Amino acid sequence: MSDTSHTSRSISSIFLRQGRSYDLGKMDLPQLWKAYLTYPTINLYMVLILCSIVAVIYSFDGWMNILLPTVIMLVGFPVIWYILHRFVLHSRILYKNKWTARTWKRIHFDHHQDPHLLEVLFGSPVTTLPTIAIIAGPIGYFSGGLSGIAAAIGVSLYQTCWYEFFHCIQHLNYKPRSKFVQLIKQRHLLHHFHDENWNQGITNFIPDILVGSYFRSAKEGPKSPTVFNLGYDLEEAKRYPWVMQMTGAPPKDKPDGDTSQQKYQK
Repeated sequence: MSDTSHTSRSISSIFLRQGRSYDLGKMDLPQLWKAYLTYPTINLYMVLILCSIVAVIYSFDGWMNILLPTVIMLVGFPVIWYILHRFVLHSRILYKNKWTARTWKRIHFDHHQDPHLLEVLFGSPVTTLPTIAIIAGPIGYFSGGLSGIAAAIGVSLYQTCWYEFFHCIQHLNYKPRSKFVQLIKQRHLLHHFHDENWNQGITNFIPDILVGSYFRSAKEGPKSPTVFNLGYDLEEAKRYPWVMQMTGAPPKDKPDGDTSQQKYQK
């Protein structure tokens, strides 16, 4: 490899991370794979998945106690995600309280303000892991005992990694070859660039279809004025200033950076 090529790649790597961590709007698929597989949060989840497998082996007391919680979590995960996304992440209650404003900012507001930024696209382990434990733990225990707990938590962690990767694809400057991935990418970008109340799912939109929040095209309704700020506009920031104080700037009405992904709204 020539010195010129090496220098070019080094500059490219610095540029991708400068000021915005990894910028998905400027990355291709190989760059995403490298970022994803070396990202500390994903590495932590992978280690915990291995720990769950070990725990299942050591507490094994029958296949049914593993299979039942596994199936429940595989089927239930999209529903759980929909409920959390719609009623927690998009809740306006959290920014109105000084003690929860920081959490709301980190877990979702920052992502809608800058959908291309990888470090806020990934959920924080500080909130993700307790949520998994609180939901998957009891489901695993009542459907499979101790081995069921390990199985349910392990499956939830696997599903989280799955969701996070495809969530990255949905914001990556890349057109997938798979028709299915193209579809979920286009539907998710409607959620970010047209109406935040549409298409709350990531890879599974069945809950959206069941409750009437599934939309195929921007032509099906007007653009939401709060799609980027989730209702936390300047007036709200004056009443509840904590998120704005932590951001160091007023809430934005449109994200910075590359907006070429909007072509998928059609």
